[in-house]
Amino acid sequence: MLHELLLALLGYTGDLIIHNSNSNSDDRPFKLASDISFIQPSDRDLIERIITLGFYYRELDRFATESRNLSWIRSAKNESPLELSSSKNPASVYRRAIANGVVEMLSVYRSAVLHVEQKLLAETVPILATVTQGLNKFFVLLPPLYELILEIERDNIRGGQLLNLLHKRCHCGVPELQTCIQRLLWHGHQVMYNQLASWMVYGILQDQHGEFFIRRQEDTDVDHGSSLPDIPEKLARLSTDDTSLTDWHLGFHISLDMLPEYIHMRVAESILFAGKAIRVLRNPSPSFRREVALYHQQMPRGSQKLQGLMGRFSFQKEPLMDAKLMGEELLPQTEADKIEAMLLDLKESSEFHKRSFESAVDSIRAIAASHLWQLVVVRADLNGHLKALKDYFLLAKGDFFQCFLEESRQLMRLPPRQSTAEADLMVPFQLAALKTISEEDKYYLRVSLRMPSFGFMVKSSQVDIPKPKDYADGNSSSALSSASSEMSLDGWDGIALEYSVDWPLELFFTQEVLSKYRRVFQYLLRLKRTQMELEKSWASVMHQDHTDFANRRNDRVNRPVSQQRRQRFRPMWRVREHMAFLIRNLQFYIQVDVIESQWNVLQAHIQDSHDFTELVAFHQEYLSALISQSFLDIGSVSRILDGIMKLCLQFCWKIENQENGSNTSELEHITEEFNKKSNSLYTILRSSRLAGSQRAPFLRRFLLRLNFNSFFEATARGVLNVVRPRPALPALNQQ
Repeated sequence: MLHELLLALLGYTGDLIIHNSNSNSDDRPFKLASDISFIQPSDRDLIERIITLGFYYRELDRFATESRNLSWIRSAKNESPLELSSSKNPASVYRRAIANGVVEMLSVYRSAVLHVEQKLLAETVPILATVTQGLNKFFVLLPPLYELILEIERDNIRGGQLLNLLHKRCHCGVPELQTCIQRLLWHGHQVMYNQLASWMVYGILQDQHGEFFIRRQEDTDVDHGSSLPDIPEKLARLSTDDTSLTDWHLGFHISLDMLPEYIHMRVAESILFAGKAIRVLRNPSPSFRREVALYHQQMPRGSQKLQGLMGRFSFQKEPLMDAKLMGEELLPQTEADKIEAMLLDLKESSEFHKRSFESAVDSIRAIAASHLWQLVVVRADLNGHLKALKDYFLLAKGDFFQCFLEESRQLMRLPPRQSTAEADLMVPFQLAALKTISEEDKYYLRVSLRMPSFGFMVKSSQVDIPKPKDYADGNSSSALSSASSEMSLDGWDGIALEYSVDWPLELFFTQEVLSKYRRVFQYLLRLKRTQMELEKSWASVMHQDHTDFANRRNDRVNRPVSQQRRQRFRPMWRVREHMAFLIRNLQFYIQVDVIESQWNVLQAHIQDSHDFTELVAFHQEYLSALISQSFLDIGSVSRILDGIMKLCLQFCWKIENQENGSNTSELEHITEEFNKKSNSLYTILRSSRLAGSQRAPFLRRFLLRLNFNSFFEATARGVLNVVRPRPALPALNQQ
């Protein structure tokens, strides 16, 4: 009877102690055989209570055996990871780790049973009292552990969800049970720390069964049943095939299902960033490696090619240190060892300390961000490219765009041709570059002109530069005028720039960032084109006026007619001056108050920061400020400004064609619409919602320059609802 009892405590039933397979939740699974009559009812009840521990032991041992079974390795050769995860008993490294902790617990239980057996065989002591006294502490451990494995198997809990469950069960009022659950959680954390070390030290995601809270993007698309063709479309938007770039933008994400609740989302994002940064640093693009190899080959020669290569990796402060940095790895081994040591300290700790974990993650993230900053800012010359984007996309090279608009002025008077619009524009674009851009400007070669609505991009090097006299003969203009096109007169508003970015700057200048630059560029180019047309129209009218004045001196017969004609056009000159005044002040506000001030703020941040993520955030704030303070994100203001610029262009073209007998009603309509829109613009901008907010800190200066003599304020009263009649202009063709 004694050995039957001891074997039952280890999960083995026999003739005296049987397994009640038909038992419900209220019955005991192990019980004494019903034909045993020599045991008192009280002793029977005590024995059946004790041998319940044997049932718990057997179930826990079954769970540990199944979870530690490595037969899935052989089956994994013939099955995909998706089939393995969807099988009845999916493999799980976290369950295997928990099973190791359960095995530790069961070994302690077996030792206690062995100790009870030795004591019963060595001494004459009461059997039931000795067994109860030796195993009583396990009544608070095995039943909760059995309920735990039941929940794990029933709900198929794995990975971070399993850690989360164990962390919740740690909060109990039984010290022995709390210590046991904490030990199981420690085993689970060992797997997590191994995955963290692989991810944050080597940039490798070791997660065959989808249990880590860092996931590959394609894994999520498969899990949620989304269409796989979406991924190639996303990857096609990138301008390079480098795997490091695709991994950075689209490769990995945080799986909220597997993220333990005790790990904050901010910490998980830091882990995600650190791993992605390490992947970038350990896997530079092939073109970058070739440039580094070329640098080392040419360094002793001191040739001009070397100087050009050094210019590409130039420093802002200490260019002489470049050779030293180029000889080092992007991620020195000492830094990798430091990261590994931090994770090892966390791994060896007996308990999970949230503050220590978050501190270590922040330190690792800082190391990764610092080296990524070194790569992007120092080696890849980030500030030089930012300056180039400011020069070309924000029109800081005013002489270049002034020359371009002057060279293309006659071309833009006609509708663009669908087949050759980009090629037609490249002629004045190249001429402007020849006149204003020096050969030392290495960034100009990265700029390409395109018309998005007219097909593919035309590189600067793909168009031969004709001689100026070939363009001045007007052949291109006559060809355009003879072409039949249904495009609107403002079809040239679609002019855009493209900027070629190499690795690793593509981590910083994403397609979203470049699209914001293009949006601001198109707005500024329209504004500069409008301002130039207003100036050119004034020059043209004054030239005509001086010609008429010279003719009057020689023609006394038509002198009164010429004087009368000059008087008729004085109101139009006044309207043109109002237009030029508004456009000039708007252009000054955007170029000086917005762009230059925000550029200075960005430069200050670049000088003070050594963190890549901070630079990305500062640059996003810089672009957002440009867009918001230029009112591009306010639909009503943006539409009014577009309307004003179109009215100004139409006005200029009508005035210059006055000799052909322009329609007076059209000029009246343009003047009336301009006054309505300009007064509406002033009314909206001076509202407390804009002028009193922090979104446009220099808006008050702009309004002050507009309304320096209270003219706008006086004319804007009631203009939104009431249009005041204006005196009709005399017929321009009246003689």
